[in-house]
Amino acid sequence: MRSEHVLSQLTVEKFTEKIIKEVKNNTGKTIQDAQDKEIYYAIASIVNEQIIPQWSETNKKYEKINNKQVYYLSLEFLVGSLLESNLLNCGMLDVANQTLQKLGLNAEKIYAKERDAGLGNGGLGRLAACFLDSLASLNYAGHGFGIRYRYGLFEQRIIHGNQIELPDNWLKDLYPWETRREAEAVCIHFRGEVDMLKKNDGNLEFKHKDTDKVMAVPYDIPVVGYQNKVINTLRLWSAEPVGGDQQDSITEEGSKYYQELDHQHSIEQISGFLYPDDSKLEGKELRLKQQYFLVSSSLQTIIKAYKKNNQRSLKYLPEKAVIQINDTHPTLAIPELMRILMDEEHLSWENAWNITTRVIAYTNHTTLSEAFETWPVGMMEYLLPRIYMIIDEINERFCKGIWFDHEVLRDEIPELAIIADEQVHMARLAIVGSFSVNGVAPLHTEILKKQEMKHFYTLFPNRFNNKTNGITHRRWLLKANPKLSELISDVIGPQWIHRPKQLISLVKYSSDAAFLEKIAQVKYENKRILADLIYDRNGIVVDDQSIFDVQVKRLHEYKRQLLKVFHIIYLYNELKLNPNMDITPRTFIFGAKAAPSYHLAKEVIKLINKVASIVNNDSTIRDKLKVVFIENYNVSLAERIIPATDISEQISTAGKEASGTGNMKLMMNGALTVGTLDGANVEIKKAVGDANIFIFGLTADEVLNYYEHGGYSAMDIYNTDDRIRTILDQLNKGFGSDEIEFKDLYYNILYHNDPYFVLKDFEPYLETHEHVERVYRDKLRWLQMNVTNIAYSGKFSSDRTIKEYATEIWKIKQV
Repeated sequence: MRSEHVLSQLTVEKFTEKIIKEVKNNTGKTIQDAQDKEIYYAIASIVNEQIIPQWSETNKKYEKINNKQVYYLSLEFLVGSLLESNLLNCGMLDVANQTLQKLGLNAEKIYAKERDAGLGNGGLGRLAACFLDSLASLNYAGHGFGIRYRYGLFEQRIIHGNQIELPDNWLKDLYPWETRREAEAVCIHFRGEVDMLKKNDGNLEFKHKDTDKVMAVPYDIPVVGYQNKVINTLRLWSAEPVGGDQQDSITEEGSKYYQELDHQHSIEQISGFLYPDDSKLEGKELRLKQQYFLVSSSLQTIIKAYKKNNQRSLKYLPEKAVIQINDTHPTLAIPELMRILMDEEHLSWENAWNITTRVIAYTNHTTLSEAFETWPVGMMEYLLPRIYMIIDEINERFCKGIWFDHEVLRDEIPELAIIADEQVHMARLAIVGSFSVNGVAPLHTEILKKQEMKHFYTLFPNRFNNKTNGITHRRWLLKANPKLSELISDVIGPQWIHRPKQLISLVKYSSDAAFLEKIAQVKYENKRILADLIYDRNGIVVDDQSIFDVQVKRLHEYKRQLLKVFHIIYLYNELKLNPNMDITPRTFIFGAKAAPSYHLAKEVIKLINKVASIVNNDSTIRDKLKVVFIENYNVSLAERIIPATDISEQISTAGKEASGTGNMKLMMNGALTVGTLDGANVEIKKAVGDANIFIFGLTADEVLNYYEHGGYSAMDIYNTDDRIRTILDQLNKGFGSDEIEFKDLYYNILYHNDPYFVLKDFEPYLETHEHVERVYRDKLRWLQMNVTNIAYSGKFSSDRTIKEYATEIWKIKQV
């Protein structure tokens, strides 16, 4: 650690003095009488004391140097808890831990008092958070823009095996990392009418009038670079009524009182909660409002910052700013930038389009066509009339261009048009209005180019590129697994923290018996910690010597948690027939949230918990199997689960997972991947070699062939495979005397022809797990594979990803 780059030079004595003082000033209590949460706030205050001056210095430096900056727009930023992470990045974590130990306090309990910020759902938001961490740690001027949701997705509770959703009121207590910047609020306009006026020079002028106004108030969160004195910004927008005199106005005329309250409530709903239910029209409209609210507030701020720091025309904006939109949610940035440039800055269409298409870059995150966003024309036209006019014009010009310049694609215009079938197609708009379209793993990008977006690829071949996802090793190894991090630094030195590819130096220790023994000991200690957590949260005693077989991710049919459950049911059935069967004890660990309206996903959660209750309470199988569903899976839980994992389940239907980042986090912590050739699994396999990963199942090409040409019958497998028939009959009729009855899952598999090929991949999956068990029993080989995976994981650091974005897309320099 280079001390000149550490924000704080506090000693244990000084930190002790400060924490005692903060607790007394904040609560009037002594350190002995203070609650853990009060001590948490005291430490956060000390950290902010170090961060805030340097945050200001960073912003001044960016203004002075005036280099190009990147702005990352995302509906999700799954940042997790920040106290421990900020302590680490400021160079204060060791001192803080020693101070708390000296005071007789439990650091882990104090850090756990911070709630995870409810700003995301899954991989999309976690990736955005990793990118911000890498931008700051690599000295890039890069900032995030998102929404300050008052409530997160939901807090998951499992009641009688069922998922129950409770409000995630993460802002119930003071959030110490945010700073409200009311003076920098901007106004957002919805609905209203657009007047079109002809100016003296013959050009048209558009006036958006009689609008519903909403104030977007920014709350800034510091993004602390790793021990380099760089503090970037995550700006989150809160929706509030315009002006501060609403309370006076609603009491003047009683008849309007409830109307005004409803109006205020409707405004506050815009930043009320993440992903409102869009199964009804009101929820869908609210989602569209959120998306425009994010992009309009962010773009107004970006343009204002440019004009403050640059006296030159806005035609030079692409030299100073690049806007990366994270999936299609912020695609309205394209017409919104056009609106600002034309209506407010009075540029021509041609000039505005030239600027826009040199500023906006788009990352695609899915191959699922049903996940490509669309909005009803009527809703867009009513809610965002000026924006719809601009989209309509973009579409007209784009379609005419195809008609006149690309005759071979004329018949494809309905599949390419931004507005088609009374829907606005956001992915199409994102491609047409950006200068870069990237996938997030080589397989994913090839699928986009050859299947999902092949006609667009014909039109814009130079626009498409790949940027494989990455994870920040600072959180997912250095913070989440300090014992493993310390062991790595002991043998190869600490340089890997700044240059994660240097983890490759571990390869030469993969046959070092003493080192492998230490690796085994670290894994065991992490498993023991997780076993204690499982007992505390679930009341289940698990064998910390068993194989920890883990599948933690969003619950979706294509991720195939159902395949894992079928494997468990199969093993249980085999043990019931032969209790003396020679099997290495296994603990199966799940963590997942299902969308509240996703019935089949919630049925899978119910099935997992039903299987757990049967398996865990059957004494005849002698604890050879345990099943655990850890409720309310989030970043903080992931940091406990991932270091303890032996087997990383990455078993999505090939061609469906864009990349995945859980596979990278688990690999970095020494877990071995059991996976299909999907997403970044392909690159992990390429990195570690066939001998250090367990691959099974259909390939993406084989899956596509079945979709396009048929030839697959789930019923045939049911009729010919006794194991499958037994499991499905148990779903349909019940486990013995236990009524389990999961008829919807049963019928979906058999009568919708198993759309994600669970039955087709079942036998190769069983064979792969039999191979896994044989390898696991060879302890030396297993540990060598662990070390090999850790060694090659440096490639999957988000530092590598960000450097690729910076040099190949954004064209920004390190400050």
